[in-house]
Amino acid sequence: MAAKKRKRSALKRIRQTQRRTAIKTVGRSAARTAVRTAREALAKGGDDASAAIAAAASALDRAAKQGAIHRNSARRRRGRIAKAAAKAKKTA
Repeated sequence: MAAKKRKRSALKRIRQTQRRTAIKTVGRSAARTAVRTAREALAKGGDDASAAIAAAASALDRAAKQGAIHRNSARRRRGRIAKAAAKAKKTA
């Protein structure tokens, strides 16, 4: 049986999905990396922790804005990082 011919609109949707997936994957990965960096900075302690936390919050907001992650998920992750930072500050 011959391969089924796809409609032009279907081909366009496939291209759009591939492009969107690639863009969102980059945003999601950047957010994850920033969160990991912030957690590591908190574990070590030091002056760079606050900058790492700010960068993580920014990356999460950016990812949520472009739809790479849900906005409530971004808020929850930001809250958890802030909570960990407050706990680290309290013990130090």
